[in-house]
Amino acid sequence: MTDQAGTTDSNGSLRLLIIGPPGAGKGTQAARLSATYGIAAISTGDIFRENVKNGTPLGVKAKEYMDAGQYVPDSLTNDLVRDRLAQPDVADGFLLDGYPRTLQQVEELDGILGVAGTALDAVIVLTADTDEVVRRLLGRAAEQGRSDDSEEVIRKRLDVYAEQTAPLVEVYTERGLVVEVDGLGEIDEVTGRIIAALAAR
Repeated sequence: MTDQAGTTDSNGSLRLLIIGPPGAGKGTQAARLSATYGIAAISTGDIFRENVKNGTPLGVKAKEYMDAGQYVPDSLTNDLVRDRLAQPDVADGFLLDGYPRTLQQVEELDGILGVAGTALDAVIVLTADTDEVVRRLLGRAAEQGRSDDSEEVIRKRLDVYAEQTAPLVEVYTERGLVVEVDGLGEIDEVTGRIIAALAAR
């Protein structure tokens, strides 16, 4: 099951999930790991935007919720992810970012992968010191002129993240899939830590 690059199955494909708090550089690392392993980086935000832009039936539905300022319901998110995971570029593996967010979505992902006869190989959990993340996000907000991103708002967002992801991390830890990596430091350094952690599995 394991080769030099990390945890893979016999045909060399790698199916990963990355979880991390806002400000931990998750998007940056997802793009780098996608390039390193030659797998598709799939973010739910990108899936929504792509479907809306292309006017697909699922995109039209999602746009109705987004235009009304409402969350896209789980059932529609699941359909969008199922559709994305059926695309040809995912045959060689993928890195999911932003899904699953709930235990119900964990079950849904299990089902989607089960039908394809596959499963996740590892779940990368980026950890980061809260004060450092707050400092980083405050800096980013100042750069982008987002005065509504106060320290209080950012800390609240981090609390919500911790609350929402704790059950998911617990489930994947029980399955022996979690690879915990310190997300702070130079970008290259963090990428190196993730690759080393996956190779050690």
